[in-house]
Amino acid sequence: MGFKDHFSAHAADYARYRPGYPPALFAWLAGVAPARGQALDCGTGNGQAALALAEHFERVTAIDPSAEQIAAATPHPRVRYSVAAAESPVCAPASVDLISVAQALHWFDLDRFYAECRRALKPGGVLAAWTYGLCRIATPIDAAVERFYRDTVGSYWPPERHHIDAGYATLPFPFERLRTPDVAMRADWSLDEFIGYLATWSAVRRYIRERGEDPTRALRAELSEHWVPAGARREIVWPLALLAGRAVAR
Repeated sequence: MGFKDHFSAHAADYARYRPGYPPALFAWLAGVAPARGQALDCGTGNGQAALALAEHFERVTAIDPSAEQIAAATPHPRVRYSVAAAESPVCAPASVDLISVAQALHWFDLDRFYAECRRALKPGGVLAAWTYGLCRIATPIDAAVERFYRDTVGSYWPPERHHIDAGYATLPFPFERLRTPDVAMRADWSLDEFIGYLATWSAVRRYIRERGEDPTRALRAELSEHWVPAGARREIVWPLALLAGRAVAR
């Protein structure tokens, strides 16, 4: 494979347990795009962002290098899925109003990707990329999850993870920057659903492959002391770090 594939082996779990992005984000993106003709979602995974963009744009091209992820994506009449790298020329020159990258920019060859964005975007078109790190639930739960993230599986994260920890502040972004809103993902989940989400972390999957045991089992036992009553649904919040910029005529 020509890309770092951390998610294909559990594409179905990824589709099931990853939280959804807030509708307000896509309404804002549609508002800053020069038109609502075509959006391109790069690194689409199972199509979460692509489906939301389809509520605002006439056509959405959604690409991912993982055939397994594309196979797990939900069909939509205005979304065209294809297996392709973000750096690939999949759209005509100056044809795209918005390019979006949800939780994937840190994986790309940025020089090639940004060159492709400049080619594909219309003048005034927008590139937007966002990421999220650790969630917030309640103090004792958050502390346990942070220890798990740092101490238990910390050494199993790929090196690109530090860009997420930095809220993408460490990535170059050579576009005319836009002021972005404060947005966050929210979910109401049971403990089982939350553990299902943690099990999709690439570091957890690597830990299991290399050590032959599931580290989320011990964490579940620890969290159950604070996740009361048993079976309760808790609000979970993931603040988003959002980069957005406009392509300018050259």
